[in-house]
Amino acid sequence: MASRDAGTEPVPLDDIDRRIISELTRDGRMSVTQVAENVHISRAHAYTRIGRLTSEGVLSRFTALVDPIKAGLRSSAYVTLKLKQDAWRELRDQLGAIPEVHHVALVGGDFDVILLVRAVDNIDLRRVIFDQLQAMPGVLDTQTFLVFEDLDTRYS
Repeated sequence: MASRDAGTEPVPLDDIDRRIISELTRDGRMSVTQVAENVHISRAHAYTRIGRLTSEGVLSRFTALVDPIKAGLRSSAYVTLKLKQDAWRELRDQLGAIPEVHHVALVGGDFDVILLVRAVDNIDLRRVIFDQLQAMPGVLDTQTFLVFEDLDTRYS
């Protein structure tokens, strides 16, 4: 999860750190022993590196990758929001609290925020957009882009 503090400095990473991150991105349940073998370092060294990457916030959590269709979320859309000038700080936590909102990004350009919304069906998607997103104080406009198929290139 990205930091909300825009002033956070990047953590210096070397090739071993990047290889460890790559292994854990591919399979977050991989054992430290397996990470060590794949990266060609000792188990103790892998354990120390993973601990440091976690404590420094580079690795923020380990999670499962869910297939939305198999999980019953058959309707997905990217929804853009135009906000009132000072609405972001108030809205970001509210947006993140909506279970159907799977990703929130503050962006620059023709709109202010882009969301990935996953819902059971189009009726549920419509409810989220019309009844929740458009009803939020500070939201001036929404635009919806239906997702017909998506591919996460990080895991293919």
